[in-house]
Amino acid sequence: MRHFGHIAPEVRERLFHREPCAFTADSPPQLVAVALGATLYSPATRPRLADDILKQAGRGVISMVICLEDSIDDAEVVGAEENLIRHFRDLAERPDAEPPLLFIRVRDPEQIPDLTRRLGPAVRLLSGFVLPKFTEERGVPFLESLTAAETASGRRLFAMPVLESPQLLHLESRAETITGIARTVDKYRDRVLALRLGVTDFCSAYGLRRPPHMTAYDVQIVASVIGDVVNHLGRADGTGFIVTGPVWEYFRVQERMFKPQLRQSPFLEVRAEELRQALIEHDLDGLLREIELDRANGLLGKTCIHPSHVMPVHALSVVSHEEYSDAQDILRPERDGGGVMRSAYTNKMNEVKPHRAWAERTLRRAEVFGVAREDVGFVELLSAGLPI
Repeated sequence: MRHFGHIAPEVRERLFHREPCAFTADSPPQLVAVALGATLYSPATRPRLADDILKQAGRGVISMVICLEDSIDDAEVVGAEENLIRHFRDLAERPDAEPPLLFIRVRDPEQIPDLTRRLGPAVRLLSGFVLPKFTEERGVPFLESLTAAETASGRRLFAMPVLESPQLLHLESRAETITGIARTVDKYRDRVLALRLGVTDFCSAYGLRRPPHMTAYDVQIVASVIGDVVNHLGRADGTGFIVTGPVWEYFRVQERMFKPQLRQSPFLEVRAEELRQALIEHDLDGLLREIELDRANGLLGKTCIHPSHVMPVHALSVVSHEEYSDAQDILRPERDGGGVMRSAYTNKMNEVKPHRAWAERTLRRAEVFGVAREDVGFVELLSAGLPI
């Protein structure tokens, strides 16, 4: 699989100075973590789950979470598990099926070995589990169960803890809670693929819900938690983890998301203002601002609950030609000693030592999401990747 692999090769060639790399579920964890991109959540109760998974893969979705937790009613859990098992087995029996990276969001630790056992040979399609309301106390049993399931199945399984508990939000317990989480995920570092932020639960603790014209960063109590999580758990010194962006809740239920005139060409003929107006009409202008703020605040990837959110996340994850040029300049071997230079675009200062970690992170993103050609921006990337 690869990002933008669902569009024609000749279109990719026109879009990218450097195309996204190919990878598999068995690629190095550091690459898989960056490649998660827009992780699409789906309730495990969907009656055509296998077909839905393949449909989204064909539209550019790279990672999906099949949810047995908050997205379904408590009374539906047993039936949802059976549905999930049945559709995973169905997928495993389709010789040409190419599903995305698949994770299961569970409710309790006992589900992990039970589901892994019940999947049988279909466990080969599973990349791991999403662990809800993660704290040190709750997290250790989940991670111990995951380790046991991995050993029993012979399949490499990753954990994606969700940081969403009230203890993390409340000021009097935040520092202790983050320290405990850090201690736990460090102990199981080889199995923790990424940390996910549960901002909806944070808002719930105070009876809040951000409107579509505001981002998570406009809600100060939420922004403060994001800052503290990145401060402790997202450091670039080798001790940190990939931390993914929060969910965007708003969407319009429409199969064809944008105006018909945006379909006239998959490349270069879409005017930026037309696209911007279409995004505003479909409540996605706020999403675009939040994606930009995610990256500015050290987050990578995003939780998504609607397919229309996926391509905006991926299009804004592509490294611009200017970013790539700066990163390469900073990381040239002859500049290991430091120093400062004017950027090749002659619009900024590149200081080698302070900007090194940024440059390394940018090149990792460039490997997975590609580098746009010099004259290609978000509009062209988004319009080329949208399903027609």
